Amino acid sequence: MEKRRIYIDYNATTPLNKEVKAEMIEDFDIYGNASSMHSSGRHAHARLEQARKAVGDLIGAPAKTVIFTSGGSESNNMVFQTIWRLTSGEYGKPLTQGRREIITTAIEHPCVLNSAAYLKSLGFKVYFLPVDEYGKVKMDEYRKALSENTLLVSVMMANNEIGTIQDIKEIASLAKTAGAWMHTDAVQAAGKIPVNVDDLQVDYLTMSGHKIYGPKGIGALYVRSGAPLFPLIHGGHQENGFRAGTYNNVGILGYGKAAELAKQNLEAYGREIRALRNQLRDGLLANVPNITINGHPTDVLPNTLNVSFPGAEGESILLGMDLKGIEASTGSACASGSLEPSHVLMAVGVGPELAHGSIRFSLGWGVSKEDIQYIIDTVPPIIARFRAMSTVSSTPSIVPL
Repeated sequence: MEKRRIYIDYNATTPLNKEVKAEMIEDFDIYGNASSMHSSGRHAHARLEQARKAVGDLIGAPAKTVIFTSGGSESNNMVFQTIWRLTSGEYGKPLTQGRREIITTAIEHPCVLNSAAYLKSLGFKVYFLPVDEYGKVKMDEYRKALSENTLLVSVMMANNEIGTIQDIKEIASLAKTAGAWMHTDAVQAAGKIPVNVDDLQVDYLTMSGHKIYGPKGIGALYVRSGAPLFPLIHGGHQENGFRAGTYNNVGILGYGKAAELAKQNLEAYGREIRALRNQLRDGLLANVPNITINGHPTDVLPNTLNVSFPGAEGESILLGMDLKGIEASTGSACASGSLEPSHVLMAVGVGPELAHGSIRFSLGWGVSKEDIQYIIDTVPPIIARFRAMSTVSSTPSIVPL
């Protein structure tokens, strides 16, 4: 009998939607280069532009402001590299009037943190804003950091580990008042919660296909009209000269379909997936003593639940769950294999021991109420067993036979 398998790691990546897969399979037969002028090329180009419009519609943006990339990391790097080049004089006189300060947060994705650290090594002043116990930016600290020298503010819309949603509209408004460019990494937000670039007033917004049931290796960067952008890849005319190279039509078409479906199902997603998340949260709180829910209680992604289990090691919990067919995560998939505690949990004040004993459950389409109940029934004895084995736990435990 095949072992039951419940995938609950949707923030790491999502399964490919069947309609998305069908769209991609159809495109394998449309082999024309989208840059060619003959009929096959024009047909491929028309489908590509249809996908661009669908991605733009997901965030309320004109299609012409959407640039396709290989994913969130490339999109984020494009923004930070642009900021560097604005000050470098590489394209003539520096365009920044002496601004060389960047503001970001302590809980960003590694591709933002490392990009900011690289610019710091080049002489930029970088502020890594602290967050409160729920993962919200400390706005008083943000206001103090803003100055006439601020060039870029980069704050993720929703955190990939704890799911906390930031007040991007207010953060962007303050950045604009200071004369800075505003960027948000919305990889975990776009397609899960309503996102509208005009309402938010951001200049740059990052997205990725494989977080919304599309293919891996494809993403996008929204660039507001008039905002500066310099290419990472030089070559042909593709993406208006901002990203050279033959178009990844299959990936782009899949991403476009995924964006279209995400927009159609956004309300249902929020309602149904949040109900499952809350079922899991309440079930674990009722059946496992002495646990902590990390992240904001209300301003949180509908699919994300981060739980600390004192007295049990996260990797051991994962292995114990995996043996029972439950596939979750200890945090960001990009940090998988690291022995360091989560930088996100450390930033919100969770100590190293709790951080090491934390599990991220991230839900999505395909998870049922029955699956959630199975997790609620299965996890408590796993935690009890590891707590009984631990020499640091003070929690009374009963080890199941």
